[in-house]
Amino acid sequence: MDLPTLWFALIAFFFVGYFVLDGFDFGVGMSLPFLGRDDTDRRVLVNTIGPVWDLNETWVIVAGAALFAAFPEWYATMFSGFYLALLLILLALIVRGVSFEYRHQRPGHAWRARFDLMIVVGSAVPAFLWGVAFANVVRGVALDADFDYAGTFLDLLNPYALLGGLTTLLLFFTHGVLFVALKTDGPIRARARRLAVRAGLLTIVVAGSFLVVTTLQHGSLASTVLSGAAVVTILVSTVANLREREGVAFAAMAATIALAVVSLFAALFPDVMPASNDPANSLTIANAASSTYTLTVMSWVALVFVPLVLLYQGFTYWIFRKRITRAAIPAGH
Repeated sequence: MDLPTLWFALIAFFFVGYFVLDGFDFGVGMSLPFLGRDDTDRRVLVNTIGPVWDLNETWVIVAGAALFAAFPEWYATMFSGFYLALLLILLALIVRGVSFEYRHQRPGHAWRARFDLMIVVGSAVPAFLWGVAFANVVRGVALDADFDYAGTFLDLLNPYALLGGLTTLLLFFTHGVLFVALKTDGPIRARARRLAVRAGLLTIVVAGSFLVVTTLQHGSLASTVLSGAAVVTILVSTVANLREREGVAFAAMAATIALAVVSLFAALFPDVMPASNDPANSLTIANAASSTYTLTVMSWVALVFVPLVLLYQGFTYWIFRKRITRAAIPAGH
């Protein structure tokens, strides 16, 4: 494997890590109106991701930095062409982060209700727009001879991209609800399992439709196999949840998201951003990559630090592995 292809695979890995980890954060945030019967319930939900949400979010920073250094042409084209969508994602992430920190600063119901709404919106907007962005990358966008985006923001809101956004929204929502079932006990856990069943069935229909369309229009042999595996794992997740095996259900849903993301990168390969108007204007792994020296230095840095990040992440989840209940919330909080 040459260095540009290696870094294409590593960027896919970083986005897999981000979507799997921050994906359930988004899902927990979106579940507040469905699982939170009162403020104590909502505090339990927030506490399930309280120790890890900011760590999960750093994966997108790593992915963006790696994209900038390894494929500067890809980074420049995507971040300029998708500027408004990515800005909305950034603002939503800021709103969500601020809400986690500020919702408990005052005791008033109206104060907390406003920040709870901001958590929901700040979780749903990125969950939807990430799917729209990646679907457009796979589908291809209009590029000129200088690899600049030649379309408009409305061009990004095509039916295929909207289906991709709905797919990630539902995948992350179901993923988050399964995480709540895994991390809580008592009535919230029972409600989360029931909600995961309903959400999972809808997710199967929508995500399955998106993967089928992707396979028919943009798929390769590798992406088809990966898409088929994703269908299997989401079915396993649904069955495991019905059998009250939260750990298996959550792991299978994480595998579903990982396989779906990898299948999109497989469908994209060897392009990194196809040009829908003229294939000659497409960005490929070869013409978008940095120099061999740059990629070599980056590879050594990744070899040292990626295992350390994974060890630290695993250690954090091990420390905060216990379930959370209403009894853990201080009385009168």
